[in-house]
Amino acid sequence: MLRLVANLRFKFKNRLIMLKRFYDGFVLRYPKSILILVLLTIAFCGYQIRKLEIDASAETLMLEDDPDLRISREINERYKTQDFLVITYSPKEDLLSDKTLDTIRRLKEELIKLERVESITSILDVPLLESPPKPVSEMVKSVPTMESPDIDKTLAKKEFLNSPLYENNLVSSDFKTTALMVNLHDDHLWQDFIKRRNALRTKEKEGVITAEEQKQLEKVSADFKAHRDYMRDLDNKNIREIRAIVEKYKGDADLFLGGITMIADDLITFVKSDLRVFGTGVLIFLIIMLWIIFRQVRWILFPIICCALSVIATCGLLGLVGWEVTVVSSNFISIQIIITMAITIHLIVRYRELAASNPESDQRQLVLDTVLSMAKPCLYAILTTMAGFSSLVFCNILPVINFGWMMTAGIGVSLILTFLLFPTIQIHMEKKRPNTSFESFFAVTKKLGTYTEKHGTQVLLISGAVLLFCVGGAAQLMVENSFIDYFKDTTEIYRGMKVIDQQLGGTTPLDVVLNFEVNDNNPVAKETMVDGEEDSEFDEFEEEFEKEKNKAQYWFTSDKMQQVEKVHDYLNSVPEIGKVVSLGTMLKVGKTLNEGKPLDNFMMALIYNELPEEFRKIILNPYVAVKDNQVRFAARIRDSEPNLRRNALLHRMQREMENDLGLKKENFKLSGMMVMYNNTLQSLFNSQIMTIGAVILALMVMFLILFRSFKIALIAIFPNILSVGVVLGFMGWAKIPLDMMTITIAAISVGIAVDDTIHYIHRFKKSLPLTRIM
Repeated sequence: MLRLVANLRFKFKNRLIMLKRFYDGFVLRYPKSILILVLLTIAFCGYQIRKLEIDASAETLMLEDDPDLRISREINERYKTQDFLVITYSPKEDLLSDKTLDTIRRLKEELIKLERVESITSILDVPLLESPPKPVSEMVKSVPTMESPDIDKTLAKKEFLNSPLYENNLVSSDFKTTALMVNLHDDHLWQDFIKRRNALRTKEKEGVITAEEQKQLEKVSADFKAHRDYMRDLDNKNIREIRAIVEKYKGDADLFLGGITMIADDLITFVKSDLRVFGTGVLIFLIIMLWIIFRQVRWILFPIICCALSVIATCGLLGLVGWEVTVVSSNFISIQIIITMAITIHLIVRYRELAASNPESDQRQLVLDTVLSMAKPCLYAILTTMAGFSSLVFCNILPVINFGWMMTAGIGVSLILTFLLFPTIQIHMEKKRPNTSFESFFAVTKKLGTYTEKHGTQVLLISGAVLLFCVGGAAQLMVENSFIDYFKDTTEIYRGMKVIDQQLGGTTPLDVVLNFEVNDNNPVAKETMVDGEEDSEFDEFEEEFEKEKNKAQYWFTSDKMQQVEKVHDYLNSVPEIGKVVSLGTMLKVGKTLNEGKPLDNFMMALIYNELPEEFRKIILNPYVAVKDNQVRFAARIRDSEPNLRRNALLHRMQREMENDLGLKKENFKLSGMMVMYNNTLQSLFNSQIMTIGAVILALMVMFLILFRSFKIALIAIFPNILSVGVVLGFMGWAKIPLDMMTITIAAISVGIAVDDTIHYIHRFKKSLPLTRIM
């Protein structure tokens, strides 16, 4: 180990000599040429910023290669679930008044004309099966709606409030709010791109992809991205048009727009705003602080120039390589500005020190000495900061991984640009005596140093106690957060989601799919069979049955329907679930139509086969897959419930469906956004542990190389551990959940803490020999 450290020390000395030759013989000899070359490079990067894109799709919230994502896509395709937007409508008058219904009618007529809109589902056009109740055979021939002549509004209101199809779903329990489902046209091309891309990606990861397939993957990925961008523009246009229409009707009612497509579109707007607001806000704050500290224009302008050019260069490189900004990485500009500012301030402070202590030195010598003296600590500070952000690659969430790489690349760009811009700009400026008035007025570091020198043991004890306190807080960290809490309560997203969540049955989708046993698919065969008897007549029947087994008249058996009702009733009993719609919903409505008696096989098959297609798409097709011998239960979780614990809920449901309902584990599956988002949250805790472990290990190795002392390395690592501990401990005690946003805080805090650590210890080691001589 000592030999390794000695070799590294020898190599570093040689590199320091080479660095001096580089600056003295090249950079300071041709400063104008270097500056022009740097500015041209940044101009090229600035041109590439136009390629920088923002991705706020639901996929950015998912784990990479999450099998539940694949299952969810299969379910959506099988049950033809459309993308849709929701408009909540709360009129000042009665919900079924002529004026209200006419307003909804006119709103529908305007919305249906839009290019992306396929259909509208509202209280005007859903089937009214109990207004009044009719025999099943008569009902399927003529299903009334609110648009039917002579409809009884009293019965209709009763049905809306009490029907399992509509209560807390299409209308609120107080009958003051209804929902309009704006169904969008299916994007079959997107589905095709996803299938082809994922199939080729799987081959690539397994190492069995051919050269031709690799080219296909590159083409499919490029085509998918182009199509996605086109659809984003189309969806943005559609949402703006819908909002313009909705705005005209807000005089007599409260209307809010919701839906995943709208949220994704708004998130892109929010991220763009955050990039501007955070970056500008940090810049203004730093300008004020620079003026207070340095009181000289050159030391305000230079850091601002470095920060601006570093951000431009980084954004251009990100656009060039195709990395996209997500909600997680939307603050990378402000963080890069802070770190770039730290590098420039270290150089400025060192230059001012040298100018004050060596008044006889000329500007060239001062610039050279400044760069050479700060090269080592700044290099190691940046390398360790990069190590901190690089540790985010251990997370399984793609946006977090990309954020780690983005910050790593950005910090590297900041280091290179700052150490090129400082000498090439300062060499053209005259030497000026530094203004040190602030240092004498506000010497916090000096006071802290004096206190530490006198009460070192006390500081260590307090630090140890704080660390233990923070460990206790970190042990209480939760990986739980409501999606609605990501938005301010003044935003339309928040207000719309809250109405849907609390009044219309919940927001977060949870699908439960139930596969029936294969033997259940052949009830007639089982009843025909006689013990020990097999004849040709039965063989012929079985052969014909196999051809017809997916026909509704053979599929709707009493055993299946009992099992569907049992699962449906269980899901309805789960407190965290707001609304459940399934085939069980239709069975409950059917009992009402059949004088309280369960529908028999014939009646269910009659409804399935004879119900008009427009109504089948609403109450049957999304929940029954006869061909696949499967049913789907569409539940929605109330995301705003303060006591919601997703992981515990899913595990409890899995256990109760096995133990209490007697279902085999392989015969049912929980899926949907609820499951995928929970998978993401649960991966965060393990990822955070791996991130912190990787950071501490990397820092310890780099401290050993830099300081060549195990003792000093331990001293250096402690404040970094303490900084992470304080952040996570505070989050634990304050009940701030760990999520995709807060998982980056540990890496950020280490990145900032390690910079100060290295500069303090480097300066200490450099000053120690002088102290001994004195």
